[in-house]
Amino acid sequence: MRRVPQHAPGTPAKDQPTSPMQFIDLQTQYRKYQTEIDARMRAVLDRGQFILGPEVTEIEARLAEYTGTEHCLTVASGTDSLEIVLRALDIGPGDEVITVPFTWISTAEAVMLVGARPVFVDIEAKTYNLAVEQIEAAITPRTKAILPVSLFGQMPDYDQINAIAARHGVTVIEDAAQSFGATQRGRRSCGVTRVSSTSFFPAKPLGCYGEGGAVFTSDEALALKMRAISTHGGLQRHFHPLVGMNGRFDTLQAAVLLAKFPHFAWEVAERERIGARYSELLRDCCVVPEVAPGNTHVYAQYTIRVPRRDQVAAALKQQAIPTSIYYPKCLHEQPVFAPCGNKLGDFPVSEAAAGEVISLPMHPFLGAEEQDRVVAAVKAAVKG
Repeated sequence: MRRVPQHAPGTPAKDQPTSPMQFIDLQTQYRKYQTEIDARMRAVLDRGQFILGPEVTEIEARLAEYTGTEHCLTVASGTDSLEIVLRALDIGPGDEVITVPFTWISTAEAVMLVGARPVFVDIEAKTYNLAVEQIEAAITPRTKAILPVSLFGQMPDYDQINAIAARHGVTVIEDAAQSFGATQRGRRSCGVTRVSSTSFFPAKPLGCYGEGGAVFTSDEALALKMRAISTHGGLQRHFHPLVGMNGRFDTLQAAVLLAKFPHFAWEVAERERIGARYSELLRDCCVVPEVAPGNTHVYAQYTIRVPRRDQVAAALKQQAIPTSIYYPKCLHEQPVFAPCGNKLGDFPVSEAAAGEVISLPMHPFLGAEEQDRVVAAVKAAVKG
């Protein structure tokens, strides 16, 4: 039984500990699931089928069922998953893809990898997701897709986004690298658009022990094309009708996901509970995440906004509390995207967020006492 702290939530405990805290506690997760993980990995080692073993097929079937899609294709990384989708949609030189400047570089990087041009649209201040009302102004005859990011663990309004895309004859691709397990109006992330992508990087809500990702669709022809692209451009050995890549998912990583997946529903529920408790305790001292109506949030990162962000981070570091900043620079500020023609000031909401956001320790095993320690430190740092 978890011991109840003998102090008010959000205030320092007597003799407050200063031992280092985990930002994402993969060690505790492994210890709890060690028997299943070791057994699943041992089965792969004993069989010796390290490339496209039966574990890959098994996890694909489970994830497709979970998301409510007909097809799941696991691939080598989240970045590869985006590139595979874009290639399968025949997006390339001369084409444009609408996305956001406040995200990890992979989103827009994949667009440039296929030779297309990312067209940035600003975000909403409350959810950090794509500002839906700005999409149509960014659509041109060259627009082939809209690539929203379900940032930090919740989805943008896909009913509206899908409707806009349908009016203009373009495809919506969900970048769900941070939102796997979240829902919107009862539908799961990765199951609300024609095609979607996610990541199994170890820090993600459902993570493996290396690189990994997946794409999802109920379009059979698109699924077959993506599978061909991920295996050097062909489904039949020594026959390559497409330019492809080596995007296969590792069998050992599939084994890890299979061991973790039975616990995933519990982990998602704990993330929601812990995230809601953070917000309740911190609401009076900083800007906390806002969950949009109809959404659930998996808090891939529990992200707040504070003035003097760097000082707050330094104060927490002094108390052995780790933090992280997602993301200190917007993509249009990165030199690689200079050819897109944007300048500082073009996306004020994204730029403001980049200067104020800070993410706190967040994982399903975060105890109440640890969380209270974080809350107390944040409150003290903000006041100081």
